[in-house]
Amino acid sequence: MKSLNKSLLVSLMSIIFIVALFAGNSPDNSRVENFKLKDYNGKEHQLTDFKNSKAIVIMFIATQCPVSNAYNERMAQIHKDFKNKGIFFIGINSNKQEDVGEIKEHAEENDFGFIILKDEKNIVADKFNASVTPEVYVLNQNLEVLYHGRIDDSRDVGKVKNHDLRNVLDEILSGKKITTTQTKAFGCTIKRVG
Repeated sequence: MKSLNKSLLVSLMSIIFIVALFAGNSPDNSRVENFKLKDYNGKEHQLTDFKNSKAIVIMFIATQCPVSNAYNERMAQIHKDFKNKGIFFIGINSNKQEDVGEIKEHAEENDFGFIILKDEKNIVADKFNASVTPEVYVLNQNLEVLYHGRIDDSRDVGKVKNHDLRNVLDEILSGKKITTTQTKAFGCTIKRVG
């Protein structure tokens, strides 16, 4: 009997370990705290201003990162394709060396139609545990994370096979369950203060 209980316990512990291991591959629907940041024109925005959207896409982006810049056209196009479908887009710049003047010029040059907020002292990046640019979080109306990761699977637009962000947004709009809730974001590290 003791042998059976021990065997059962070992099996149970193995199952818990495997579940815990794979649980790391999807967001836990943790709720994001509201935050307030100013855009490059000095206007303050808070996350809860946009909670009536079908989803909120938060993109950590940069002006100087070559990987983030390789996505400029794609970010602008995804915004254009989904903005009138109830999806709200927010760009956040958390890099200490990129000031608001540079961010504004970069946004205008790349025809970003979405707001870009300056995250002074990378407080919001720290709350999200964002580490690279570009890195994306998709939130629902309750500010729960539905998706976290990359925009797609290749810096080179000609080699893209998986349009992860687009797929997630299409699934949200069609009321389907999100099939991929997390991918590995890649890019330049966010240059933090201190």
